[in-house]
Order: sequence, then C-alpha cells, then structure tokens
Amino acid sequence: MKVLLIGSGGREHALAWKIAQSPLLDEFYAAPGNPGIADHATLVALNVEDHATVIAFAKEKAIDFVVVGPEAPLVAGLADDLRAAGIATFGPSKAAAQLEGSKGFTKDLCARYDIPTGAYQRFKTAEPARDYVRAQGAPIVIKADGLAAGKGVTVAMTEAEALAAIDECFDGAFGTAGAEVVVEAFLDGEEASFFCLSDGKTALALATAQDHKRVGDGDTGPNTGGMGAYSPAPVMTPAMVERTMKEIIEPTIAGMAKDGNPFSGVFFAGLMITAKGPELIEYNVRFGDPECQVLMMRLKSDLLPILYATATGTLDKVEAEWRDDAALTVVLASKGYPGAYDKNTPIAHIPEASEEAKVFHAGTALKDGELVATGGRVLNVTAFGKTVTEAQARAYALADKVEWENGFCRRDIGWQAVAREKA
Repeated sequence: MKVLLIGSGGREHALAWKIAQSPLLDEFYAAPGNPGIADHATLVALNVEDHATVIAFAKEKAIDFVVVGPEAPLVAGLADDLRAAGIATFGPSKAAAQLEGSKGFTKDLCARYDIPTGAYQRFKTAEPARDYVRAQGAPIVIKADGLAAGKGVTVAMTEAEALAAIDECFDGAFGTAGAEVVVEAFLDGEEASFFCLSDGKTALALATAQDHKRVGDGDTGPNTGGMGAYSPAPVMTPAMVERTMKEIIEPTIAGMAKDGNPFSGVFFAGLMITAKGPELIEYNVRFGDPECQVLMMRLKSDLLPILYATATGTLDKVEAEWRDDAALTVVLASKGYPGAYDKNTPIAHIPEASEEAKVFHAGTALKDGELVATGGRVLNVTAFGKTVTEAQARAYALADKVEWENGFCRRDIGWQAVAREKA
C-alpha cells in the first residue's frame, strides 16, 4: 500500500513510526513532516492548504491511502476533496469535523441528543456574555468557539478572570476562532481522554489517556496544548468506558448520522469524570497530541489496516490489541511557552531510542544541517513501564539526556496515577 501522511507534529511522528512497522506498507510519504518523521517516510514539501496540489501529488504517486493527522486540514475539508478524487482517506468530512471546529456545534448536538455535558450558552458579542457570567458566578469556563491550537479555553476560578477571558476572545486574541464564545458550567472531577474509531456505523473503542494541560508543576499556570500524558488512565475503569460508549460515543455517532453528517475517523473525547459519571468537555476529531504518542507505544496491532478499515467502512472486520504496560510522555517545550519564545534554538543532542523509550519530534527542523527548535512544544520523550511510576522514571531519565539549553518540561507528568500506585 502507498500511503501519504499529512502533518508535521509529534502526533504525526508517532503515527509515522507506527505505520512504518506495517508489512502492508510499500511506499510512505509525509507532507510536510519533520526531521523525526524523515526516519520513516519520504518528506514532501506540499502546501496542505492547497487541496488541488495534494490531490495532484497523490495521483502522480498512485497513493492508495491518505492519513490526515491535524485538525485544521480536516476542518478545511481536505478529506472531502481527497475522497471526491477517489482516494481513500482517514479523517472526517468538513461537516463532521465541526465537532472540533465549533464548540457551539458540539454543545448543540449534546443538547439535541441528551449527551451529558455542562450547561452552556453561546454568544456573538461581549456584553451578554459578561451578563451571563455575572449571573452564573465562578468558577466558569470560557471557550473561543473555533480552532485556537488548544489555547482558546479559560477555566476561570474568579468572575474577573472570566470577564477578562471574554474580552480576550472578542478583542481578537484568537483571530476568527474567538468571534463567537461559548460560556459553560465548570465541571468538577478528574479529566480523562478517551479514543474511539468510527466508520459512520461501527465504533471501535481504542484506549484511554490523561493529559496535563497546565504549563507548570502541580497543574499551575496557563493552559497549553498539553505538557505530557500517560495511558491508560486509571479513572477510566471498564465500567466507566462502557458508560462512555453508551452515553456519549454511541449517541454522537447516531446523532451525527441522523443530522446528515456521518462521522468517519477518530473521536477524541475530552471527559470529566464527575460524581454523576462521564461528562463531555469537548470533542476533537483527530488523535490527541501528546496522547497519540502514548497510544501508539501501547498498540500491539498493526495500525495501518485499522485506519484503512475506518476509512472504507469495514471497521467491524478489525480489532485493536493493546499492551498491558503503561506508557508516559513528557513534552519538552521552548522556554516562554505558551507565551512568546525564541525560535530556531539549537538542539545539540537527542538520545538514541531503546525498546522502552523513544523521543518523538514535534516542533523541529533542520537549518543548515543543524537540528533546531521551531515550535512551542518541541520534543515528546515517551517510555513504557509495568506501572506509570516506572514509565515516568524512564521518560525523565531519557529527557535528562536531551541537550537543548532553551528547553524545559514539567517534572510531575503522571502524578495522579503515581499517587494511586503508591497508595
């Protein structure tokens, strides 16, 4: 099979690493990729916003299957255009990708189909949103409606913080993503990430993970795109997974189909496990980043036929088998992230991978033959362990061998699971 992977982040490096292990793979390309992905695939300098160029390349190389990694091309309809050109593609349609592209769209879907989530209101101007916050009080959550690279959400613990977040959205901090704002109830509980494939009819539950959104140790500081993750998440017991499937995933699949937007791809459900059970915080329509890294490390099955079955409506014919081991990833980020940071800082050394641990590239590039950091989140140091405690120790041991003066990381990734293991 000839495969093209779209994307350039840590998620795509993890997908490339796993896809490259498939005996079904004949030729493998990635656009635009990164230096880590180059170890597994031929990099192609395609502008993925130019759908006609992507299609032309796919036809020229007789690509059998395209895997779209990030959310932006999906929300822009790349999967639709590829499928219209007769190319099998992993990823939802533009209409179905609204589950991530619009927070309000998802909240309205939940309301229509009784999917448990926090109470909410949508606002197109600031003053009614402020009035709603004053009426509801804090804590409360403010979300830019559109795609904001994981940074458009404020969990406001005070009314003043909530009002400031509303102003930030409407003042243009997140561009067009903040043109509409969703204000929703604060859910109290433990967060977890749940991943499930759907071909529009069949659902295949994958695995669970727990992300660490705040930039600082002890879950302090501003939200980020994710500073580390581990899998599985102990809070997602078999009973909780079953409830999540029945109460959240299955009604979503049925509701999307009923509304004329059948969903094909991966559901990444951000959940809050409350006293009432699982409640939906938000949907993403692609693998999480950095959750994908720990999922791919734990997946025993060949990924390629599973993705292809999802894209071709044959998901009922495949299964996913998982390692019992835990996996944990630590994000090395540029100093200053998620605020301003220096770009093109040199990375002097990345340690070799072992069977237990590996470094995935996220925001890196080669400049004049030198590896440099180009993004906020730059490297994902990922490791296995019989326990989360063991995986954590291995990940940090490897992270400490990375030589990059401008890098930093949280030192407590996995703290909730480690505390459970020590209890």
